[in-house]
Amino acid sequence: MPACSEQQLDQLEKQIGGFARELGFQQVGISGIELNQHEQFLENWLKDGMHGEMGYMDRHGSKRCHPEELVPGTIRVISVRMDYLPPEASLPQEILKNKNKAYISRYALGRDYHKLVRKRLQQLATKIEQTIGSFGYRVFTDSAPVLEKALAEKAGLGWIGKHTNLINRQAGSWFFLGEIFTDLPLAVSEPVTENHCGHCTACSDICPTAAIIEPFKVDARKCISYLTIELHGSIPVEFRKAIGNRIYGCDDCQLVCPWNRFAKPTREEDFFSRHQLDNSNLLTLFNWDEETFLKNTEGSAIRRIGYQRWVRNIAVAMGNAPFSQPVIDALNTKKPQVNDMVAEHIDWAINQQIAKS
Repeated sequence: MPACSEQQLDQLEKQIGGFARELGFQQVGISGIELNQHEQFLENWLKDGMHGEMGYMDRHGSKRCHPEELVPGTIRVISVRMDYLPPEASLPQEILKNKNKAYISRYALGRDYHKLVRKRLQQLATKIEQTIGSFGYRVFTDSAPVLEKALAEKAGLGWIGKHTNLINRQAGSWFFLGEIFTDLPLAVSEPVTENHCGHCTACSDICPTAAIIEPFKVDARKCISYLTIELHGSIPVEFRKAIGNRIYGCDDCQLVCPWNRFAKPTREEDFFSRHQLDNSNLLTLFNWDEETFLKNTEGSAIRRIGYQRWVRNIAVAMGNAPFSQPVIDALNTKKPQVNDMVAEHIDWAINQQIAKS
């Protein structure tokens, strides 16, 4: 850590805000590393098994709640947010209503945010280094055991809403978060201590699978984002109809949040919708072979689920679509090309279609 005076650190704090804006971040804040309250909640949540197959949530012991254990020497966390809502994308409510269309979570319509945000964070750290000299740091973007929403709340970027997403009064919740763990003794920002959700229950009321089991608590095993992205095996039958036409993630709790009337479209072109994924027919996407899937999801977060789970998710959505003989034909054609787990979902979809004929 460089020897900086208090005056230099105060000046650096102001410069960090300017650097962050130059790099495309909409807001930056600085927090300490004490997370005791969140640690107890996380321990209880994991003990209840609500993380499902996300074993990584429980794999790193106390590091998730103790930044100084993850990166020794850490005494401050610089948190940033970056808007991702793609402009000009088809209205999500209209896509959700049209059961022949595929709904993909807004954050995944463009390029994978991990690399972009991490690169900008590194550039921010480099600018700090150029200003004060070498210092201890490490950058993160949903890439390590970090309680990013808790840290962002402490840094004044917003409050954790009843749906467990971070909400900002001026920007809603359509944004990514990133962090720089550092040994610089910077002054901390004013945290958001008041929760502005009030008596609103819009998010829990709309949740298709009732995954928000109580305010500020989500059972991931019921969440459509978990079921379509994190879950590697078979989607429980009891949730398949509720999934509707959501083939990658779910935004319902954000779509109804009153604070998102203040959300602003992103200016980052990498987050703009690609390959018409904001407005594609289920049948079109289902007919992609693996080569086409890999080509069209290059550089996308969607690729992480792989081709088999992509087909699994679309098969469920096709089962929920209105009766269509071409849909049944496509399902039958695809079945010999997939593994047994996916074939079972195709059989389910065919039976759902036949029942509507």
